[in-house]
Amino acid sequence: MTQNQFVGTWRLVSFELKDVNGEVSYPYGKETIGYLMYGEDGYMSVVIMAARRPKFSSEDFFGGSTQEKAHAVEAYISYCGSYEIQDKKVIHHVKASLFPNWVGTDQKRFFEFTEDYLLLTTPSFKVSDKRLTGHLMWERCTKTRLT
Repeated sequence: MTQNQFVGTWRLVSFELKDVNGEVSYPYGKETIGYLMYGEDGYMSVVIMAARRPKFSSEDFFGGSTQEKAHAVEAYISYCGSYEIQDKKVIHHVKASLFPNWVGTDQKRFFEFTEDYLLLTTPSFKVSDKRLTGHLMWERCTKTRLT
């Protein structure tokens, strides 16, 4: 039986979007916080957010102005579901997502392992008039390196 290299918790090191000319942008800024978890049971979960999201003026969990809520969502993404590995792709079968359009979809990611790092690359996608590819570098979390 082959060991599943994905299993465990991963900390986001970088999240870059690259266009066809190689121009790089950072959708949540250069300082992005994220964790990706793959379980032995075939389920996964990911959370990514801008490092310095403004707090709501209210401490009420369901409070916050419409503008505060919109800004919070613009700087955050998460989804979860099951996953499967096919050749050099990991496919996330999305069951729940902050972005409702992803629920029930398959999010395909090309992968490459290097020591304690995992590079996930998205297929190209169109945003406005640009064709982009996401490049997410993850570092395996260990008990001695949890931050």
